[in-house]
Amino acid sequence: PLMFAAPETLPDIFYGTHKPGDDKYIHSGAMIAFDDMKEYMPNYNAWVDSLSEEEYDNLVGIRLAHDGKVYYSPVVGREISQNVRAWLYRKDIFDKHGIAVPTTFDELYEVCKTLKELYPDSYPFSVRGGINVMAVTGSSWKPYWQPGMYYDYNAEKWSYGMSEDIMLENIKFYKKLIDEKLMPSDFMTMSTAGWQELITTDRGFIFPDYQTRIDFFNGLARVNNPDFDLQAMVPPVAKEGGLPMVNKYNQDSTGVVMCNTRDERRIANAAKFVDWFYSNEALELVSWGKEGETYNTVDGKRVYITDESKAQSNTLFGFGTYGTFTRMDPQAVLAYESEDIAETRDMVLEHTMPYANTIHWLFFNKEEFEVRDEYLTAINTYAEEMVSKMILGLEPIDKFDEMVSEINKMGLSKLLAAYESAYQRIK
Repeated sequence: PLMFAAPETLPDIFYGTHKPGDDKYIHSGAMIAFDDMKEYMPNYNAWVDSLSEEEYDNLVGIRLAHDGKVYYSPVVGREISQNVRAWLYRKDIFDKHGIAVPTTFDELYEVCKTLKELYPDSYPFSVRGGINVMAVTGSSWKPYWQPGMYYDYNAEKWSYGMSEDIMLENIKFYKKLIDEKLMPSDFMTMSTAGWQELITTDRGFIFPDYQTRIDFFNGLARVNNPDFDLQAMVPPVAKEGGLPMVNKYNQDSTGVVMCNTRDERRIANAAKFVDWFYSNEALELVSWGKEGETYNTVDGKRVYITDESKAQSNTLFGFGTYGTFTRMDPQAVLAYESEDIAETRDMVLEHTMPYANTIHWLFFNKEEFEVRDEYLTAINTYAEEMVSKMILGLEPIDKFDEMVSEINKMGLSKLLAAYESAYQRIK
């Protein structure tokens, strides 16, 4: 915020990770629209012109601002693996004990009880991230459901998940698992290191998380346990009406912003720099690097070069590092995918909801921003605190209705109206 407060503090470009939050600086004149720099951006223009109507909607349409212009660079190529979420489980442990993969949350509970008997020091359902984990698994309860603000594509309306009865069902389920020590009670605040230790020491066996965690944990744990095998599974269904799906997150939320430094020469150079990333030359370089240095061609197929550490090429060479890409070749992204992930990748994508929650790219006009800023944080803070306390037994579950009533008093209807107003412009 300080950087965007005055032109003299602005860089030429800014790499953002959350468009809805960064969009507010458009209203202060701190950003330059791609549409206003077309004379310096022939590669970007050609790329946009090459898109089908559906591709345009999915790549450019989600980057539009309140005035119909693009200020946040469209990004393409990594969605086949970036931010893909999946249900993961210890296949070797399940196979060893003849445990069937659960298809419902009732079966999940029974599996966790069985694993707890076999491994008394374990927390079989080893989740982390608190409320966020419910956002990933929301469609197991109801299509597109999330704890916070979400667009219900089936009902065609905006909703706030923590004010709905499904939230109460989530609370009861998680409280039961914690009470029976089937999941860690500190899942709201657990550090990544503490969570990783659970998984690698045979104390955590099933959880939803990033699909890429398969490679992370298998690589880490197989050093001491060659049989360690974390794999993806079909998501279980929580209740009637739910789906064996995870909510969609594999829609890149990052992007380059050109800043309004009030210096025409700098702005023009920034536009030329950003434009290069849409060229075929850039696509080749940021995806594959240079033949003989980062990859070799073997039997007509490109293969990344590795070293004695066997590190993946994206780790070894930095492919996919923030700020180094805009267009990437999907085949390059797949090329540094492991066999473990490749084995279930198609299944995982098939069990991902077709649409992402529009809060990740929805744009607001100035008035809608003011409403969002006035109500959203206060409502989320209160609701998340109450949900956490009910799950942990610090507040009785029968306070749920009281919580919903308070959320409504805090201005939920105004917040929902602002989101609906913003969404109508792009619907």
